[in-house]
Amino acid sequence: MSNIIIVFASMTGNTEEIADAIAEGIRAEGIEPVVKSVLDTNVSELSDYEGILLGAYTWGDGDLPDEFLDFYDEMDDLDLHGRKAAVFGSADSSYSEYGAAVDILIRKLQELGAENVLEGMKIELNPSNEEKASCKEFGKQFVSILNAAKSIC
Repeated sequence: MSNIIIVFASMTGNTEEIADAIAEGIRAEGIEPVVKSVLDTNVSELSDYEGILLGAYTWGDGDLPDEFLDFYDEMDDLDLHGRKAAVFGSADSSYSEYGAAVDILIRKLQELGAENVLEGMKIELNPSNEEKASCKEFGKQFVSILNAAKSIC
């Protein structure tokens, strides 16, 4: 089993920036994550990884973006027990549901048996330099949790 996959959807580049910063944090811990757009990923790939990070912006009043919908539906066939997971995304506080896509993906991962090991990260629109630093730390924390879980086994 490989280590970590990051799958994201990004229309304006905000969620991709978050994904890239998280990947930097993971790399700082000596792991090279696989980073893919949701459009370039087959949902069955998730089963090949110990760590799963999903990222999506929230569309409209609290929906997953269109490009994530098929992937989301296909996830129903997965068993992700034993996998560690976390979710991130860009959000817009001008809508009634702030970052709801993050919450939707957290619930889906839990339904499939994955353990969400970090609180969902929601960033207002484009990440600032300070927020990018927080994203890097998010990636480092994710690796730390994975490593701790391996040492217990």
